[in-house]
Amino acid sequence: MAEHVLVTGGAGFIGAHACKALKAAGYVPVAFDNLSTGWRDAVKFGPLHEGDLLDRASIDAAFATYRPVAVMHFAALSLVGESMRDPGKYWRENVTGAANLADAAVAAGCLNFVFSSTCATYGDQDGVLLNEETEQKPINAYGSSKLAIEQLLGDFEAAHGLRSVIFRYFNVAGSDPEAEVGEQHLPETHLIPLMLDAIAGKREALTIYGTDYNTPDGTCIRDYVHVSDLVDAHVKGLEWLKSGRESRVFCLGSGDGFSVREVVDASRAVTNREVPMIEGARRPGDATALVSGSRRAVEELGWAPQRSDMATMIADAWRWHQSAPYER
Repeated sequence: MAEHVLVTGGAGFIGAHACKALKAAGYVPVAFDNLSTGWRDAVKFGPLHEGDLLDRASIDAAFATYRPVAVMHFAALSLVGESMRDPGKYWRENVTGAANLADAAVAAGCLNFVFSSTCATYGDQDGVLLNEETEQKPINAYGSSKLAIEQLLGDFEAAHGLRSVIFRYFNVAGSDPEAEVGEQHLPETHLIPLMLDAIAGKREALTIYGTDYNTPDGTCIRDYVHVSDLVDAHVKGLEWLKSGRESRVFCLGSGDGFSVREVVDASRAVTNREVPMIEGARRPGDATALVSGSRRAVEELGWAPQRSDMATMIADAWRWHQSAPYER
C-alpha cells in the first residue's frame, strides 16, 4: 500500500506541484489546507483535508485519518510588505502554526519533517553568495518567522527526535510543464506572473519597485529556481530522512542572479511581446540581492535542476498563464 505524506499548503502554488511530484514518486499526497489562499482546483493528486494549523484538532484528525510517514510543510503567510506592517500576524500564523504541526507530528509518531524555509532568513547581505553557513539576520517579519521555525525544529529534534530537512530557497518561478497546476495568487505579488499579466493586458503595467539599488541597472537582483526542480528536491529530502540520515539544511537556487530589468528582457524574447512598465518606490523589507552560492543539494542530495534557466521558467509560466485559471 502506498505511503501517505501530509502536505500543508497542498492547494497552493508550490504545495500543489509537490503533490504532483509525490504522486509520481509513488506516494499518496494529502493536501492539508484551509483554502484561504490555496485553490480547491489545484488538489488533483490525492485527497484534500481541509484544516487550519491554528486548529490543533484539525491537524490531529489528519494524522489519525491518514497516518502519514512524513510531513512537507509549505503552508505560511509569505508577503514581505504585509509582514512589515503586521508582524504579529506572521508570528501567529507561521510560528504558532508550525509549533502546532510539530507537536501533532510528534504525538502521532511521524518524525520525518521537510520544511519550506526561505533565503529571506539571510536578510540583506550585499555581494555575498549565500550558503548554508551564511549568518542569518532577517530584515522582515516573514524571514524572522521562518528562522524561528528552523530553530523550533532543532528544539523538537533534541526533545523528541523529530528529524528535519530544511530547504532555504530563492525565488520560485515557472509552472508545471504539462500545465496541470500553476502559479496563481490573489492578490498576485510575484514578478513573473505580474509581468505576464501586463503582457496579456490583464493589468495596465508592471510596477518596478525601486530603481536605485546598488546594482548594475538599479533594480534588485534575485536567484530564480523552477518550481518543478524545487519540488524534486523536496522528494529527495523526504527520501533522505526515510533512509535514516541526519537532519540537514539545503539552499535551493540556480546560482545565477537576475535583476528585475533582466527578467523583463528575457520575457520579451520568450513571448515576443513588450512589457508595459512604470517605476515605483522601493518596498520596505526588500533586499538588494539574494543569490545562492551553495552546491550542497547537488553534491549530497543528487539534485539536478532541469528547468531552472530563465527562458524555460518564463515559457512554462506563460503556457500556464494562457490556460484556464483556477476559479474560486
